[in-house]
Amino acid sequence: MYRKFFKSFMDFTIALTGLILISPVLLLLSIVLLIQMGRPIFFVQTRPGYQGKPFGLIKFRTMKNEVDKQGNLLPDEKRLTRFGQFLRSTSLDELPELFNVLKGDMSLVGPRPLLMEYLPLYSKEQARRHEVKPGITGWAQVNGRNALTWQEKFKLDVWYVDHVSFWLDLKILSLTILKVLKREGINHPGQATMEKFTGFN
Repeated sequence: MYRKFFKSFMDFTIALTGLILISPVLLLLSIVLLIQMGRPIFFVQTRPGYQGKPFGLIKFRTMKNEVDKQGNLLPDEKRLTRFGQFLRSTSLDELPELFNVLKGDMSLVGPRPLLMEYLPLYSKEQARRHEVKPGITGWAQVNGRNALTWQEKFKLDVWYVDHVSFWLDLKILSLTILKVLKREGINHPGQATMEKFTGFN
């Protein structure tokens, strides 16, 4: 009952209220990004949603589009700006995802939406993470985030799918606030971003 009806209602209500309350923050961040990096200020990327259906994930842009002499994008750590690093460490870059929640593409809580290219790499068990809508935060995020290995992340994602409840979502949202304040697990050890998932043999 909760997963089918109340969860979607709660997502929409909280996302709408949140966007109204933080609209001054969104405007300020947009202005700073526009001054620092120009347009676009948003980073939109196709990600798999419920049952793997693609949607456009919206985040604040945190990297420059700098390329090498061959026209290839430079490594993430070289394109990540100081302000972008601040946005990531505080999770402010993810605030625009509330628009995805309003549209119904995402939930407040659920497995994080990864890359489309990962879909054929999942095992049957790992693919179960798409049995629910992806979330802005999730069980894996409050249990280590990018400090976890891919194996650990997927195990936690599937555990969430099997245990979805109002009280679990409330717990995850509460823990998320604490994690953001402590800025824990932002980056994978030794890297600016999480290393790519290449599948398991």
